Amino acid sequence: MEKLIGIIGNPSKIQTPRFLKWLQQSKAASLVWTAMRIWLGVMWIQAGVAKLWGAENGAFMHNGGAGVAGFASHGVAAYSWWGSFLHGFVVPNAGWIAVLVAVSEFAIGICLALGFLTPLVALASLALLFTYVMSGTASVCAFYALFAIVLLAMWRTSSWIGVDGLISGYRQRRASANELGRVEEHPEIAAALKTLEATSTLADAIPHLTGDAPDEKNVSA
Repeated sequence: MEKLIGIIGNPSKIQTPRFLKWLQQSKAASLVWTAMRIWLGVMWIQAGVAKLWGAENGAFMHNGGAGVAGFASHGVAAYSWWGSFLHGFVVPNAGWIAVLVAVSEFAIGICLALGFLTPLVALASLALLFTYVMSGTASVCAFYALFAIVLLAMWRTSSWIGVDGLISGYRQRRASANELGRVEEHPEIAAALKTLEATSTLADAIPHLTGDAPDEKNVSA
């Protein structure tokens, strides 16, 4: 392994390309990710509302989850083992699974629209889309999955304008206030920080911090 690392390098030391770093941190790019997040959230909300209170209510919230049972029974599974899972587990438990699907779609949509727990919800969105694709439904799943992957990759800025951003801002302000309070409690820390700011390098600051610097008055005399 050490020889391999010596040849191709250590992955932890590989630098992120500037353009990708800009996309992840740019406030301007965050507007694009926010628009994508809200749009995907609205799509999930519409799907959830249709199952909870709309046209698909009877197939998901009533009749033993007939919509899920029919989908699992007649869908074309991507793999035989997934087909066995659908017929052996999903069909017998279609009632509560249908309710879970309806509630999950609605909850994912609300959280994405509000920007709350964005990385986690984007991952949950991908997991739900995975089950749909594996069960034989393509439709718009690939497009939704693309958006979810982008939101997950750009989680710092895709969740910046939203509840996640408000929580992050509160934590940052609280951390700054705690740091300021510690500095006020310990004047020596404030003096050390001022010394570091006044000197050009750390090497110049060390004598001042350790008390070994010559007295400026004696030097001038």
